[in-house]
Order: sequence, then structure tokens, then C-alpha cells
Amino acid sequence: MRRVSRSWYIALEGPEGCGKSTQAATLASALDALLTRETGGTPIGLRIRDILHDVESTALVARAEALLTAADRAQHLAEVVQPTLDRGRHVVSDRSVYSALAYQGYGRELDIDEVRRLNDWAIGGRWPDLVVLLDADPTVLATRLAGRDLDRFEREDAAFHRRVLDGFHAMAAADPERWVVLDAAGAVDEVAAAVLAAVGERLGT
Repeated sequence: MRRVSRSWYIALEGPEGCGKSTQAATLASALDALLTRETGGTPIGLRIRDILHDVESTALVARAEALLTAADRAQHLAEVVQPTLDRGRHVVSDRSVYSALAYQGYGRELDIDEVRRLNDWAIGGRWPDLVVLLDADPTVLATRLAGRDLDRFEREDAAFHRRVLDGFHAMAAADPERWVVLDAAGAVDEVAAAVLAAVGERLGT
């Protein structure tokens, strides 16, 4: 790809089982971008992630969960994302602040505006420049998760995951200049080609 004039902060988003991690790694390699993730993209973030994803964290209330995810994102932006962008390199992140809105807002049914304000403050207003939503039917996603050792979020019921997916759809529909929605149900290579083409078009490469 031709080098673009500025560095971009690109997030891969979607429900559990959509293939974000694989596609984020492939895209980062193609762009020669820094690959990172939320939660857990920093040493401090890894400790927060351990709490959030631990199946034994059964007493964690929704507001505490939201505060922990916001803390992770604040640390990640300050320690990883912004310094990398300032050096002129693209950042590709497996999840971003939008997952807070999808999971803690729509999924946990906390007030969306409050979750947005909390996270906007945490990241100093630095939202991703481009978000690729990997979309797939819930039945496809459930099949992909079958047989895996599921974490705390993956073990949530179907209604929770439906609300999360609906939240992603709502955010994408409300901000089409920032979001690209792609079908993630196909073969890995097919999805990767679609992601790279969509990102390349947005970057003008």
C-alpha cells in the first residue's frame, strides 16, 4: 500500500466469535501498523483484563466493570496509541472504546450517554479514526464459540450478546463516515481481503 499523509487509528470491532483478532493481525501486517488490543494492551491493562475476563469475577457489578474498562482505555491511549500515532505510524487495535459502549452500555444496559461521557474523558476525546465492524449472524457466532474455553463475557446469555450486536449496528448506522460494516461469515482469507480493500479505500491508498 502507498504511504498515506498521516497516521490512522483503526479499530476492529464486533461480537464474540467474529474473528477480530485474526483480522486485526492481518491488517496490521499489511499496513505495517502497530498491532494492539483493548483490554490488555499495556502491562497495567493486562491486570485489568484479568479481572474483567475471569469467570470467577462473579460479583463485579456493571458500573465497576465500566470504570475498569475506561481505566484500561485511558492507559492504552496514553502509553501506546497516541505515542505511536505521534511517531507517524498507523495503529490497528483489536477492540477500542466503542466496545465499552457496546458491552457496558448496550449489553449491561447502563445509560449510553453516561458511558460515552466517561470514556470520552478517559481517552481525552481521541476516538478511533476508522472502525471496521465484523458482522455475522448470531448462529454463526455461536457455532464458532462452541467447544472453546469461554471467558466471562463469552459466557453471557444470548440476550446479552444480541444487545451488544444491536449496539454495534446502531453506532455504525449513526456514524457511517467513521464505520465500515463487513460480513465476517466467510472464509478468513475472503474477509481479510474485504477488510484490506475497505481500509485502503478509506485511507486513499
